[in-house]
Amino acid sequence: MLKAVLSIAVLSLIGISSVAHAQRRVEAGLLLDYLSVSQTQTDNVGIGGRLSIRVHRNVMAEGELAYDYGVNFQEVYTDIANGKVSAIERTSIGVTEGLFGPKLEPAHGHFRPFVTLKGGFVDFRLSPSLLPYSGVTSRVLGIRDSNLNGAIYPGGGATASLGPIGLRLEFGDLIYFNEGAHNNLRITFGPILRF
Repeated sequence: MLKAVLSIAVLSLIGISSVAHAQRRVEAGLLLDYLSVSQTQTDNVGIGGRLSIRVHRNVMAEGELAYDYGVNFQEVYTDIANGKVSAIERTSIGVTEGLFGPKLEPAHGHFRPFVTLKGGFVDFRLSPSLLPYSGVTSRVLGIRDSNLNGAIYPGGGATASLGPIGLRLEFGDLIYFNEGAHNNLRITFGPILRF
């Protein structure tokens, strides 16, 4: 009888240890996303989600997707021949970002600073233009012509947690490529859950 009780106790401790270790292997979170788009000079805000899986002691593979709502701005068209303003049109822009890459973060602790480098895409949603493009140019014609752009994202921040629940703050430079590289400040903040 004593052997059976000891066996059950050992198996229970192994099971509890496995569950506790598993809480540190996966991290999921919601995020509020702020993106300052340099080409349009707009401040876009939206929501998103992320999922991370620990692949090594201090490395997590992380993917995230964010949707920023439409923001209105004045799109200025200039005449190619003389450089003078030929039209101003009210335009709306929304942004979708998808990123994936490694995150270097300590495996333990209540406060965890981290750095990340991700790659992915930025998709711009612009309202249709009513103006013909011949003979005029705009600083956003590039993203009108090719609204899905490759991107890289170096960033860093910190996670503060109490048990499996925490808060995460992240700052970075979302660089998308459309007729050259465009640097854009990106800030995310939101709750996380480790399981």
